[in-house]
Amino acid sequence: MNDGMTAAPAAKVPATYWVIAILSLVWNAFGGVDYVMTRTRNMDWLAQAGDPQVLLRWIDSFPLWAQVAWPVGVWASVLGSVLLLARSRHAATAFLVSLAGAVISFAYQFSTPAPAELDTTMNKVMPIVILAIIAALWLYAKRSGEKGWLK
Repeated sequence: MNDGMTAAPAAKVPATYWVIAILSLVWNAFGGVDYVMTRTRNMDWLAQAGDPQVLLRWIDSFPLWAQVAWPVGVWASVLGSVLLLARSRHAATAFLVSLAGAVISFAYQFSTPAPAELDTTMNKVMPIVILAIIAALWLYAKRSGEKGWLK
């Protein structure tokens, strides 16, 4: 008999949930490392994308709103992954905030041509891949909540 004081037990979470949650944290942690390495101006890290000075001049030219949107997108995704691992219903909200930050940041990047030294196919494809993964994680977290896997 339920007296209204006890919560219903949470639905059993499948093993695939944990695999996706862990992979999302690994993926998003890489975004966090990239952000930190870029903001700390790690030249060895930046050289992987081309001439670090050209890259930094381009990033530094972004307006404040685009520079603020970037860490919002990155760190909200990291938070979303941590919240997935904690089985928190707030994971979907974190991924939605991340998606908004990423869309704003990438919108500026796509509206402003990158310097020729940085204008590669990878620089055009990666933002789309990132947006698709964030959107997929948001939908996954939302559905996980609907299935009762999140608290």
